[in-house]
Amino acid sequence: MFATPAFAQAAGGAAGGTAAFAQFVPLILIFAIMYFLLIRPQQKKAKEHRNMVEALRRGDMVVTQGGVIGKVAKVKDDGTEVEVEIADGVKVRVVKGSIAQVLSKTEPAQAANKPAATK
Repeated sequence: MFATPAFAQAAGGAAGGTAAFAQFVPLILIFAIMYFLLIRPQQKKAKEHRNMVEALRRGDMVVTQGGVIGKVAKVKDDGTEVEVEIADGVKVRVVKGSIAQVLSKTEPAQAANKPAATK
């Protein structure tokens, strides 16, 4: 007539596997949302910045993260520094990673030697 406590506990334990999975579904959804809204765009932006810095050439107008605007006078051989001319005769050495933006690119040497196409 009365259900014993041991018998009552056994009835609820059968659905425990799906209940445990259901508790992890919100956690998995939160991680997926964080990945697509935060991590992936940040990786994309870092990749674009890395490509921009690798493509620096002499003559490019750049802005450093400190707000200094200048023209690239020389790209060092080791690939970590550039020499930026901020005024006539005033050159500073800047770490490539601190270049925030390229304002204007110079024409590649090959494109400058080609004759202009006629219409």
